[in-house]
Amino acid sequence: MIFCCCTLQVLLSSPKYIDKSSEYDFIRPWLGEGLLISRGRKWQTRRKTITPTFHFKILEQFIEIFDQQGNTFVDILRLFAKSGETFDVFPLVTLCALDVICESAMGTKVNAQINSESQYVKAVKEITNLIQLRIYDFVIRYEFFFRLSANRRRQRKALAILHGYTDSVIRARRQELNDTLATNKTADHANDAQQEDSVGMKKRMAFLDMLLQASIDGRPLTDLEIREEVDTFMFEGHDTTTSAISFLLLSLAKNPEVQEKVFAEVRNIVGDDRKQPVTMTMLNDMHYLELVIKETLRLYPSVPMFGRKMQQNTEINGKIFPAGSNVIMFPFFLGRDPDYFPNPEKFDPERFNVETSAEKTNPYQYVPFSAGPRNCIGQKFAVAELKSLVSKVVRNFEILPSEEPFEETFIAELILRPERGVPIRVKARVY
Repeated sequence: MIFCCCTLQVLLSSPKYIDKSSEYDFIRPWLGEGLLISRGRKWQTRRKTITPTFHFKILEQFIEIFDQQGNTFVDILRLFAKSGETFDVFPLVTLCALDVICESAMGTKVNAQINSESQYVKAVKEITNLIQLRIYDFVIRYEFFFRLSANRRRQRKALAILHGYTDSVIRARRQELNDTLATNKTADHANDAQQEDSVGMKKRMAFLDMLLQASIDGRPLTDLEIREEVDTFMFEGHDTTTSAISFLLLSLAKNPEVQEKVFAEVRNIVGDDRKQPVTMTMLNDMHYLELVIKETLRLYPSVPMFGRKMQQNTEINGKIFPAGSNVIMFPFFLGRDPDYFPNPEKFDPERFNVETSAEKTNPYQYVPFSAGPRNCIGQKFAVAELKSLVSKVVRNFEILPSEEPFEETFIAELILRPERGVPIRVKARVY
């Protein structure tokens, strides 16, 4: 286990240590050889192929999705504002994040916020729970015992739904693109974005569309390769975002003076019309909100730990790591280490303000999106989504702490989860 940023820097910055630790193998049945867990040349070629799809010009296309799904989320919060009750925001954010990532990744609407009992939504929850169970259950960690358990049947059932849905969307979209080429159509995506077909297929460029047009070593990606990357985007883009947004809302509730600064900034940029959609330019101008996001992720990194598997005997800073060993790194503890962040328990967004802060940090002290060649490819997408949703919430509500104090007890999984949820209250904002 690594708690020193100097050793962590060597591990993350070098292309020699890019293979993920054994825990990630439990995700393989769902994601296959997707970007998160692929190795060696396969990872390098996939990363090179996928990186252009996260260009800022392409990210702009997703802002409308963030805004529309955020409107649904706000409508749901209004019910809690009327009652004044304390509620756990985590499961609500989960459904919103799932709606966002599904429409962004595949161009389809699963309407999770409206219908949380849909087969696909329940299958995502089921497979996520099974992954966490395998990580911590020392019996079914072993494939032999897992195959004998009822959990294997649960996994197969969930995967049949998840893979079946993704496969059907890929087939439909590929056929649509082939038909377009065959009839020599050159539909304008800006106009198509206003159209939907009967199954909720959105006519804007989704992540899937870009994969269908991409190639590796001069050949198109197979349907299996595309499914692996779409499912990877689904996995990485809903759980991590849920954790970040939930703890961001909690942090604003616990720090009302910070919340008021965020509201003032957002109001100054967007104006008083609560229905005004935000643009990428507006989101980029929300500098203080970005500091708040960074401070939230320092204390509550969505991925509290990540690992690498050593392929050969290695010595780093006087420590020997045997071949085959799993090395686990902990952003959660780095962010709370007083040697790296003075007064670490204080929620202080200004510590990340390069213009005013006296703190000079090693970039490897703060790694909520990992770092080096295997850093999070979707971090700009994630930050834009966080800004869009949270700015919409503060435009409509004051976020209040629960009447009972929040106990910082966490479940150490692949994603940082609160043991007792994220309890908050909301009150309609008057201005």
